[in-house]
Amino acid sequence: MTGTATLRTYAFIDRMQPQCAAHIAATSPGDPPLAGMAELFVEMAPGNEVFRAADIALKSSGVRPALQIIEREFGLLEIHSEHQAEVLAAGEALLDALGMKETDRIKPVVASTQFITNVHGYQAQLLNKWRKGTLLMPGSSLFVMEVAPAAYVALAANEAEKAADIDVIEIRAVGRFGRLFLAGSESEVATARDAAVAALESLEGTEEARR
Repeated sequence: MTGTATLRTYAFIDRMQPQCAAHIAATSPGDPPLAGMAELFVEMAPGNEVFRAADIALKSSGVRPALQIIEREFGLLEIHSEHQAEVLAAGEALLDALGMKETDRIKPVVASTQFITNVHGYQAQLLNKWRKGTLLMPGSSLFVMEVAPAAYVALAANEAEKAADIDVIEIRAVGRFGRLFLAGSESEVATARDAAVAALESLEGTEEARR
């Protein structure tokens, strides 16, 4: 930490999967990323800290930003590049300037998961009203994950897509909790679930202070 600044999320993605890249490109106001690119999610508190984080990262290497968001409590930055080295360099410059290490980030916590088989048609239609990814088909299996800090859900989604043949229904990486919705066959969704949870549990960090 530096002063009152907290590194809530520091999540490096080595290779963006097609659906995850498409979801970010479709929902973010900045530079649209492509599948195969590397990316980094940084979430800061207070939210205004993200402006300094973006300034440092963008000036340090040839990365491009998909989003710079300030919500009620936190600020979120996403940067990406065709070259992993560029993203890693930007991340290192950011950490050095803030006087932090990667392990100063808050360790993600899986707040809840839901695994629903044979989704009812009415529930599918309700979820399809606001989803920004693939349509959820009745009869599919559905996995829903809730994560804190929120931005880690993007890493979970990418690792799930790497591991299994699933549909990415929705990724919400902003706010106090991030939420991920995945669908497909029961076995593929189970594999995706395990990959998503394992990816988050493998990350080192500090415990978030309880309010």
